[in-house]
Amino acid sequence: MGIGDFLNSLDDGWSIYLWLVVGALIIFASVWMIRWAARNEQFDEDIKYVVFDENDKDKMTPAEFNKAKEVWKHQGDLRKEYLKRDAQHKAQQAK
Repeated sequence: MGIGDFLNSLDDGWSIYLWLVVGALIIFASVWMIRWAARNEQFDEDIKYVVFDENDKDKMTPAEFNKAKEVWKHQGDLRKEYLKRDAQHKAQQAK
């Protein structure tokens, strides 16, 4: 007996409840993923500067270049912090 047979065996009117449950699950998953993205800096508009480096200075205004340098430093600090936490986690697991 497959899922199609199960759905066909239900009385009239029950399919709307299945759609409501599936819809609620989709909304819940969407909200959870947006919340995760917001907490993990996935909506950072300064991320566009990460693809540039010192060689791209002539392609930016001085203000943009200064902003890019700030972003590079911030991203470097985040990377160091992540690597530090990762090393601590691996050390704890090795015990």
